[in-house]
Amino acid sequence: MIRFALIGAGRIGQMHAANIVAHDRCSLNWIYDVHAPSSEALGSKTGTKVARDPDEIFDDAAVDAVFVASSTPTHADFIVRSVESGKAVLCEKPIDLDIAKVEECSKKISGAKTLIQIGFNRRFDPGHGQLVEGVRNGEIGDLEQVIISSRDPEPPPKAYYMAAGGMLRDMTIHDFDLARFALGEEVTQVSAFTSNLFDKVAQEIGEIDSAMILMKTASGKLCHINNSRHATYGYDQRLEAHGSLGMLRSENRQPTSVERFNAKGSHWRDACEFFFIERYRQAYLRQLEVFMDTFEQGKASSVSFEDGRRALILANASYRSVETGQAVTVNYENPLE
Repeated sequence: MIRFALIGAGRIGQMHAANIVAHDRCSLNWIYDVHAPSSEALGSKTGTKVARDPDEIFDDAAVDAVFVASSTPTHADFIVRSVESGKAVLCEKPIDLDIAKVEECSKKISGAKTLIQIGFNRRFDPGHGQLVEGVRNGEIGDLEQVIISSRDPEPPPKAYYMAAGGMLRDMTIHDFDLARFALGEEVTQVSAFTSNLFDKVAQEIGEIDSAMILMKTASGKLCHINNSRHATYGYDQRLEAHGSLGMLRSENRQPTSVERFNAKGSHWRDACEFFFIERYRQAYLRQLEVFMDTFEQGKASSVSFEDGRRALILANASYRSVETGQAVTVNYENPLE
């Protein structure tokens, strides 16, 4: 039985709490949120102790692992504190919005044997996972191209935009990680284009609502990511891999599998699942199970701190491409240069 403490009692924290409490391989021992009423409400709902200060969590020897689901600016500090207290940590993405802070965090935890897993949940989606497994097994021969489509159902509110750190670091960062996962090798060049096409709130604050990123690996494999902050048909999440012997595609999910046929047309299906918690419900559960497996078996993390670091480096390289209007060579070794 793995004993968790949860830091963060917002929307995503509430989902993680429910998953932990419902699982027979783990327990939820503590909840902490900087907004005390939120942690108290979630503690009451789950029957979990509420910490008034995160020190209570890190000082408790009975806690095996810390699930960090708090606001992004706190992630790096809680990762360091978890490592220093000898507790495994599963942390929501991103590690931080500032690569300098990520590099500082990396130095502080360097050499630690503590399990650190970053919450890039798309890797654990059954469809995406099976596609990547097929690529690795040679089902489509030599991989040549990866295409990722990721479109939100509707734009976020202004307050979210102001805290998110930019679309490429907030939304697209999932796709940068998924691209690395599917390609199986590092991206070396990035060329990015962004626009504000429809969202007046984003336009008001100088944010984007649409993006297309082209990426190339050293061996010549290509990847295309397309993003939008709206899609009238729901949460659009697709992954495609094309190779010398064929293609694999992981498609969207609908609430039901019913298809409709009538005088107006055929093969009509429900709109896609509306948002990320519904669409990636199975992925979040699998993410938790893989973390527990890794912890119990003493294996290396399947989604490491370095994976989180490299996804942010790709986001920053994409912003540089937008600013310069040129393709950018990705510098993983010295990202502050």
